[in-house]
Amino acid sequence: MTVTDVIFYFIAAITVVAGVGVVGSRNVAYAALSLVFTLLSVAALYILLATEFLALVQVLLYAGGVAILLLFALMLTRARDLSQTLDNAQKPLAVVAGLALLGVLIATTVLTTWPREASEPALIGFETIGDSLFRTWVVPFEVASLVLLIALVGGIVLARSEEEEEEE
Repeated sequence: MTVTDVIFYFIAAITVVAGVGVVGSRNVAYAALSLVFTLLSVAALYILLATEFLALVQVLLYAGGVAILLLFALMLTRARDLSQTLDNAQKPLAVVAGLALLGVLIATTVLTTWPREASEPALIGFETIGDSLFRTWVVPFEVASLVLLIALVGGIVLARSEEEEEEE
């Protein structure tokens, strides 16, 4: 076992523990923070796999953007006022569905014919990615940013209207 393998398993263990924290936490704010740790751990795995661009996108979009948006939504809404438990009788069914999904993912990974060894990373430069993103895929990129902006504005409008109703 090499040092890289040890680092990979260490980061993977952190990712799994943080992911369990997302699902198992009873407090929504702690679950959101666990989500941030999970996303940052995945970015560390991308760096370990020599895909710096994916790590950068993971940190900026997911750990930075989506997680902060989620925390904003939690702060602006009345999520802290929820005193009811979020568990219900469907928990065993969710465990079975999760294990079935895990089985499908493992079977897919094992049965797939990979184009090359994992030790041979395909290096794609930032210029190639930037050129493709801002020339070939510029419309979907802008649509995605517009959808995120609309979701943010909609969340703020909904939260403000609830606050105004409480004050009246």
